[in-house]
Amino acid sequence: MESAAPTVVHTPPLKVQKDQNGALIFDSNMMRKASEIPKEFLWPSDDLITTSDEALQEPLIDLAVLKSGDEEAIASAAQLLREACVKHGFFQVTNHGVDQEMIDAAHQEVDTIFGLPLERKLAARRQPGSVSGYSGAHSDRFSSKLPWKECFSFKYSHSDETHSQIIHYFSSLFGQDLHRTGSVYQKYCDSMKELSFAIMELLAISLGLDRLYIKTFFEDGESIMRCNSYPPCNRSSLTLGTGPHSDPTSLTILHQDQVGGLEVYLDNKWFAVRPRPDAFVINIGDTFMALSNGKYKSCLHRALVNREVERKSLVYFVNPKEDKTVKPPEKLCSSQQEERKYPDFTWSDLYEFTQNHYRADVSTLQGFIPWFIAGKPSKY
Repeated sequence: MESAAPTVVHTPPLKVQKDQNGALIFDSNMMRKASEIPKEFLWPSDDLITTSDEALQEPLIDLAVLKSGDEEAIASAAQLLREACVKHGFFQVTNHGVDQEMIDAAHQEVDTIFGLPLERKLAARRQPGSVSGYSGAHSDRFSSKLPWKECFSFKYSHSDETHSQIIHYFSSLFGQDLHRTGSVYQKYCDSMKELSFAIMELLAISLGLDRLYIKTFFEDGESIMRCNSYPPCNRSSLTLGTGPHSDPTSLTILHQDQVGGLEVYLDNKWFAVRPRPDAFVINIGDTFMALSNGKYKSCLHRALVNREVERKSLVYFVNPKEDKTVKPPEKLCSSQQEERKYPDFTWSDLYEFTQNHYRADVSTLQGFIPWFIAGKPSKY
C-alpha cells in the first residue's frame, strides 16, 4: 500500500504594512514566519558576495597589561593594535574589567525591549534627524535595501555625573515598566565609557602620542548606545542584517551573542568574526580615521541574518562632543609625507551628513568631505 503524498503548505507572500507616512512597518513576528520577503529587503548581488571559508585573524588584545606596569608588555600590545588598525581597523579585547553578569543582563534586556507589543515600539520611534528611539529596519529613512533588523538607540553623555540619565530616558519613554531596563543600560554604558577610555590609552601609545591625549579629547563627549535584534529569515541569503559600511563614529565597542554573523572585508573577501563571550569587538570609525590623519583605517563590515535563530548585539558608539573640532595632533602630520588628509570638521557636521544627506556605506567619509567643503548644501 502506497503512503499518502505529504501535504505541501504554501505560505502566501508577506504583505507589508505601512504607516501614515508610507514607511514600512517591520513586524518581526510576521517577518520571521514569511516564506518570501518583501522586495524592500532584497539586496544586490554585489553586497551579498559569500563569505570566505576563513575566519578573520584579528588580534586579541589583553587590556590587563595597562595596569600591570610592564612597559614591555604594554608596548607589545600597542604594536599588535597598531598593525590591526593600519590593516583593517578591527580587533578584540579581553580582560576588559566589565562584569560578565552585567553583559548577560544587557543581552536579556534586548528581549525586553523588542518583546514589547508592536504598537508600544512604534510609539517610541525615533524622530527625523534624531538617533534616539526605536527603528524597524530603518524604514523611516530608507525605502530599499532595508536591513533585516530592529534597533533601539539612545545617547549617553560622558560628563553626566548623576548616573541616571538613561534611567530617566527610559522612564520618559515607557513609564516605570522598563525602569529595570534603563538601570541595566545605565550601568552598562558607565562601564563602556571606562572601557573606551582604557582602549584610548592603548590607541594613543600605538600612535606615539601622550598616553592620555585621546582620552582627554573624548572625556566630554556624547556616545550612542544601540541594541540590535536580527530575527531569523527564511530567505536569509537574499538580505542582510546590516549592509556593507564603515561606522561614521569614532570607536565602536560591540558585544555579540554566540549566533555569529558579523563579517569584516579585507583583501577583497569577507571574513567571519568568531564570537567570543569573554571579549568585546572593537572597530575604528570614520571620525577616528580623520583624527589619526588616515593612519588607522575605518573598518568595513556587515552583518548576516541567520535562517533559524535570532541574533542579538550590543553596540556602543564612542563620539567626541558635538562641537569639538576633529583635527589630528601635529605629531601625526608634521612632515611632508604626512600632510593633512582631511579638513577640520566637527562631529556634529559628520553626524548631520549621515542623518540627513547620506546613507552610511563604504565611502561615507569620502562623500562627506566635498559636501562639507561646498558649505553643507541642503540638496546633495
